[in-house]
Amino acid sequence: MPQPPTRGHWAWLVVIGLAAGFLSGLFGVGGGILIVPALVILLALDQRIAAGTSLAAIVPMATVGVLSYALGGSVDWIVALLLVIGSVVGAQIGSALLARIPRRVLSWFFIGFLVVVIGTLFLAIPSRDASVDITVLSGAGLVVLGLGTGVLSGLLGIGGGVVIVPLLILLFGASDLVAKGTSLLVIIPTALFGTLGNLRRHNVDLSAAAVIGVSACTTTAAGAAIAGIISPTLSTVLFAIFLAAVAVQMTVKVLRSR
Repeated sequence: MPQPPTRGHWAWLVVIGLAAGFLSGLFGVGGGILIVPALVILLALDQRIAAGTSLAAIVPMATVGVLSYALGGSVDWIVALLLVIGSVVGAQIGSALLARIPRRVLSWFFIGFLVVVIGTLFLAIPSRDASVDITVLSGAGLVVLGLGTGVLSGLLGIGGGVVIVPLLILLFGASDLVAKGTSLLVIIPTALFGTLGNLRRHNVDLSAAAVIGVSACTTTAAGAAIAGIISPTLSTVLFAIFLAAVAVQMTVKVLRSR
């Protein structure tokens, strides 16, 4: 069972929540890519408990983020539903494959994927007026995207935002705001069901998750507001920098795992 945080830990939990909430609102991601390493490095939490705690904390911050984007009309509910259909199945496949496929191989694959995405982000700067046209082909593609995202989530323990946001923009022509708002909506059920499973395995520090989640809620809306103010070009540059930081972090993690 996780140890209760000290007074110093409470302060760190608040700081982690504030930073994660802002990034979540700004980029449409869950924030786990920041929360997990921060809990491991700063608070010396076990990796599994850190991942479970992060997933629980993501639920409230993603909810606030969705509300912020929805008020501006930047959530595509049909696209989100199709993605969720795929991701729910994909997460189960990823969990089943977890013991069969070397995680180092998958990690290097995902790092390569991020590098390719970073390079292609600047090929087409999204328009704020763009929308996703739902056809039989695009609908099937969205389910497949959700499926792949769920598999990666189950295998690597990552949030879906770093996959969903760029591919909704690049492959489906979504605006950057709609991609972010829709991504946050998809993250909610994924994080919720994942948290229920982690609770059964005692891999969640609920007190820490509550502090991070509540703290994040105070900055998520601010991140979403800034995302709506800055230009699509600047948004693309900032997102590319964020993805590069994620790729570097994962590379360091893989190299250290030797």
